[in-house]
Amino acid sequence: MTIVDAHHHVWDLSVRDQDWITGPELRPLGRDFGLDDLLPEARAAGVGRTVVVQTVTVPEETPELLALAERHELIAGVVGWTDLTRPDVAAELARLRELPGGGYLKGIRHQVQAEPDPGWLLRPDVRRGLTALEEAGLVHDLVVLPHQLPACVEAAARHPGLTFVLDHLGKPPIASGAREPWESAVRALAPLPNTVCKLSGMVTEADHARWTVEDLRPYADTVLDAFGPARLMYGSDWPVCTLAASYGQVLDAARALTDPADHTQIFERTAVRVYGL
Repeated sequence: MTIVDAHHHVWDLSVRDQDWITGPELRPLGRDFGLDDLLPEARAAGVGRTVVVQTVTVPEETPELLALAERHELIAGVVGWTDLTRPDVAAELARLRELPGGGYLKGIRHQVQAEPDPGWLLRPDVRRGLTALEEAGLVHDLVVLPHQLPACVEAAARHPGLTFVLDHLGKPPIASGAREPWESAVRALAPLPNTVCKLSGMVTEADHARWTVEDLRPYADTVLDAFGPARLMYGSDWPVCTLAASYGQVLDAARALTDPADHTQIFERTAVRVYGL
């Protein structure tokens, strides 16, 4: 098995600000995080390939990530950003694929979690963008909060030819121990065959200082039961995860939460299939 880390980020604050890094809790993230930082961690953990994911909604970032993927063999795919509401979104996706490293473009993500409209995904202009993703053979990563999950269900039902990847389990409130309405919404999404879930982002939804694997287990068990191993993929969410755990600790927790018989599927095959790595 070649472990695939299907979700990590990089950024250089001398290139642009990460405007979501605000407040004392996120202060440790207020520095550069690059592949030179990640490579030793990944190699020590036995990770052979990764998918790098956008962090900011600016058009310049995705070409930079594509060029980075072309230069570094660790990166097998890029989930970038483009404005799904732009009238020429199909042409923009085609342009991105013609750039250096354009073949590494596997999907597009928008920061839906920051949208005040819980039905943002259902807007006509957004749906036109989702159709363009489907026609381009790309994947749509969903970074949403629990109250936005019902719109994800409807969007996935309306676009059966587009694969929707739910990042970070849909951000359940692990620190509080609450399960609803998150669990019901996830169980409504999972029966749709064009949906996939990332086993990622759990430690930062838990108590950063005192989390345990058992705190995470009810949430991991829910998505394992709802999606099954063939529609689950592992992601570290590095460097955001470092607010609560090291790179290795996140991987160890994911291993402990899953059946060893399913590890090849969750830690390699799902990501390879869904993203076409």
